[in-house]
Amino acid sequence: MSSRPGAAWPLVAVFTAGYLASYLLPTVVGRLSAHLGLSPAQAGLVGSALLISSAGAGFSLAGRVERYGARTPARFGLVLATVGYGCAALAGSVPLVVLGVVVGGFGSGTATAVAAAGIAARRDPHRTSSLGLLTVSATAGVLYLTIPHLGGGHRLPFAAIALVAVLVWPATARLGGATTAEETASPVTGRLPHRRSGLVLAGGMLVWSMAQNALWGVSSRIGLVQAGLSEVTVGAVFAAALGAGLLGVTGAGLLGARLGRAVPIGLGTVVIAASIVLSSSARDLGSFATGEIMWNTVYPVVLSYLIGLAASLDVRGRWAVLAGSASSVGVACGPLLGSVLSEEAGYPVMGLILGAATLLVAAPVTAVALHTGGRPLVPGSVRRRGGAPAALLAATTGSLPGAVPKLGSPEQAVTELRVPALRRRRLVRSAIRTAGPDGGSGQSNAYASTSDR
Repeated sequence: MSSRPGAAWPLVAVFTAGYLASYLLPTVVGRLSAHLGLSPAQAGLVGSALLISSAGAGFSLAGRVERYGARTPARFGLVLATVGYGCAALAGSVPLVVLGVVVGGFGSGTATAVAAAGIAARRDPHRTSSLGLLTVSATAGVLYLTIPHLGGGHRLPFAAIALVAVLVWPATARLGGATTAEETASPVTGRLPHRRSGLVLAGGMLVWSMAQNALWGVSSRIGLVQAGLSEVTVGAVFAAALGAGLLGVTGAGLLGARLGRAVPIGLGTVVIAASIVLSSSARDLGSFATGEIMWNTVYPVVLSYLIGLAASLDVRGRWAVLAGSASSVGVACGPLLGSVLSEEAGYPVMGLILGAATLLVAAPVTAVALHTGGRPLVPGSVRRRGGAPAALLAATTGSLPGAVPKLGSPEQAVTELRVPALRRRRLVRSAIRTAGPDGGSGQSNAYASTSDR
């Protein structure tokens, strides 16, 4: 991918198309159960199949988006999403619906992986991810307001996801193409940085997302069965909750990194755990709406910081894709876990279990945010504003001590230099000089030595 990212809106559009299926999961699972004769656990399993397929696409593309370019994988993902969800909408038998769901899920995961890699390469990945969550929340909110009034059985949610994929297609023309051989030889390539922190973050996001979507997958049934509400009322609550999420994401985008990442992630996860317990124990409109609105206000805020944290670990977006795929695995297990726990132990006990799991995972994920918050992202690099590193070619050229800014020094804008690896030629040590009256000649010699590489 290009080292000079263009406009953010094409990535936001692809991000929206990729994430929309998971946002509509409650109505998808609920309608599969109501209109195809599936049990709640079976409907949850279909939802899990969609999200596991999405996660598989992310794991397959981790580290490869830069090689293929963003445009081709994004279009491939949107085609799969359109065909898969479109077939699921038209099919009337369970096997065909499941096949369409799996194909569409792989398309959603491909689009999400492309968006995650592109967001990681931007100057401020947190702000871009916040804008993506803002857009997908708004889109899902509109659909939650309209779908209950239109009927259509299980067909309408799938048709809506396929339609969004079609509408996003023109935005892919603004995405970058495949990298050239010279760009592929960039010194930024290599082993994953921050492996331990990245693995802890990926594992934490898996459990965190599983707890969130275990509740989200059965939220519709909590409102309908336990709280005794109608589908229209539950849809209105979800729309209001997603609207509150818009405010939360907007606030997170305005706040940015002023408080760092550890405080929003740690404190927000505690609030989420309390919201899960409240929502799962609701028996009337007031408690159900309060729990869902409070939860949906904070959930996308914490998610935006988690996405930004994963993006900051590797400028090529590999940790962003891997952590996002691990999160998709958790999201995939969520509906089935929520269905099993609710059937075996009831909704209130399910909420206590999920809240406890959310609190347990808050500590290691917050520790990662604290541990990686102020360090360079790769050896011999300095951090640009927004968390993305820029390679500084000083560590291996015999430069003088102090050439690399220390952690406490002000952030500096550094441009990444891509040098085609055509043939190696050793630099003459005398050609590299310190700044001084004759620094101009030294600099000229240095560039003369490297210009013919």
